Amino acid sequence: MPSAAACAEAAARAGTGRPGAFLCRRFTPGVEAALRERFALTTNEDDSILAPSEIAERARDAEVLFVTATESLRAETIAQLPRLRIIATLSVGHDHIDLAAARAAGIAVFHTPDVLSDACAEIAMMLLLNACRRGLEGDRLVRSGTWQGWAPTQLLGIGLPGRTLGIFGMGRIGRAIAHRARAFGLHIAYHNRSRLEPSLEEGATYHDTLEGLLGASDILMVAAPGAPALRGVLDARRLALLPTGAVLVNISRGDLVDDEALVAALASRRLRAAGLDVFANEPNVHPGYRKLDNVFLTPHIGSATEETRDAMGRMLIDGIEALGRGETPLNRLC
Repeated sequence: MPSAAACAEAAARAGTGRPGAFLCRRFTPGVEAALRERFALTTNEDDSILAPSEIAERARDAEVLFVTATESLRAETIAQLPRLRIIATLSVGHDHIDLAAARAAGIAVFHTPDVLSDACAEIAMMLLLNACRRGLEGDRLVRSGTWQGWAPTQLLGIGLPGRTLGIFGMGRIGRAIAHRARAFGLHIAYHNRSRLEPSLEEGATYHDTLEGLLGASDILMVAAPGAPALRGVLDARRLALLPTGAVLVNISRGDLVDDEALVAALASRRLRAAGLDVFANEPNVHPGYRKLDNVFLTPHIGSATEETRDAMGRMLIDGIEALGRGETPLNRLC
C-alpha cells in the first residue's frame, strides 16, 4: 500500500492538472524550473543515487520519470510503475533502461544524443594530453613545494605529431574527438561495426577488427557506446596487442575495460599511461588506479558543462512536448 506521503503527493498532482513527474537526480536550475512549469514535479532533493526499489516506491504515481545513467530501470522496476508513460534519461547511453520492457508496457523512452559530443570530445583531449604529458605528476611536483626549477630531462612525456590515435567507436563523439586530434598532428584510425562513409571518415584509416586497431594505435581512445556485449572487451589479451608504451583513454563506459589487466599493464609500464573519466562500479573506483602516477583520473565529467547539461534537459522537454503534439521526436528511442 502506498505511504501517506505518497498519497499526499498524488493528491497534490491531481490538483494541478499537470502530469505527475519524478526527478531521480538534480538537473540544472534552469531545466528544473522548466520542468516545474510543465509537470507536478517531485524531486530527489539530496541527489543520491536511488536503488531500483526506491525508484519504484517514490515514483509509484508518476506518469513521467526523469533519470540519468546512474539509475537502473529493469523490467521488474518498470512493472511496479503502473502509471508510467514516459522515461526521459539525461544521457546518450541507454543500457541502464530495459527498452524491451518499456516498449511492452507502452512507455516512450527519450535520450539526449548529439548535444554532448563537443563537451565529451573536450574532456577526451584533456585526458589524452594529461596522460601523454604527465599532467598529474607535474601538478603534484609544483604543489609539493619540492620543485627545483626547469631541467632538460624533467618529466619527459611523448609528443603527438605523427602518432596514431586509434578510436574505438567512431560515432558522433568519436568523430568530434578525431576533428580535434587532427589539429595536434595525430593520424586517425578507427574501428566500428561498419565502415563510415568517406565524407565522415575524413581520411581516417578503417580497421575491420578491434584487434587490428589495437596493434596500430599509439594512443587508444575508447568511445564505443555501452552495451552488454562489450563488457570486458578490453581484457588482458587485447590490451597486450597495444604497442609497448601506448596510452589508453576511456570516456565511454568503465566496464569495457578489465581493471585488473589495465592496472597490471600500467604498473609494469608496458603501457605508458592512461586517462580515465569512467569506471566500472562507479563511484567505487578500482583501488589500483589510485596508487599509480601514470593515470590521470576525472570523475565522469565528460558532458559536465553548464551549456551542455542545459541543452540535454531542454532536449528531453522538447521531445516530450513533440510527442504530445502527435509528432515523432528525433530523440525517442521507443
